[in-house]
Amino acid sequence: MKGLSDKQRRMLNFINEFVNDKGYPPTVRDILRGCDISSTSVVDYNLRVLQREGYLHRDSEVSRGIEIFGKTSGNTISVPILGTIAAGQPIPVPEADTWDITISAETLDVATEMTRGKSGVYALRVKGTSMIDALIDDGDIVLMQQTSVADNSEMVAVWLKNESETTLKRFYREPGRVRLQPANVQLDPIYANPDNVEVQGKVIGVIRRLR
Repeated sequence: MKGLSDKQRRMLNFINEFVNDKGYPPTVRDILRGCDISSTSVVDYNLRVLQREGYLHRDSEVSRGIEIFGKTSGNTISVPILGTIAAGQPIPVPEADTWDITISAETLDVATEMTRGKSGVYALRVKGTSMIDALIDDGDIVLMQQTSVADNSEMVAVWLKNESETTLKRFYREPGRVRLQPANVQLDPIYANPDNVEVQGKVIGVIRRLR
């Protein structure tokens, strides 16, 4: 760390420890609090210095868009694979009332650009072709960000509580119901009572199976 100030060394050490502990990068405000820095502008300035000196890469448009060079095999990050998601008619998924990222023994190394600095990212294998027009085919892997809310037209993993089944569809909230829309003109949408629908995550990336 030759040429860095004490503050910059402290910040770099904090970011490394934060990533090791949490599995994702800190925000500017995390760094401000963790390093006892006076303002976000001071944090921002020193992050620019660390990036210029080659210690990290930062996407200023992303809340947690900090990548420490040399971490997670340089430019990759390990994402847990939690199972299979239906892109077709819903299929049962054991213990799918919660997606617990600590239970997966299988992981996938992906480019850090694919996770875009987001936390709570996991992967699911796709079964079925209902999302084929969205370029998601049977056997592909989707990267998901954990969330319990979705905006209209977002592609989400949905848990249908009464049926104990899960499915991958575009989400639309309509008067008195939720429409789960496939991206396949040959298939009909699924309509569900809002109380029966639990959003488990939204798609942030796709890894296509070689064919």
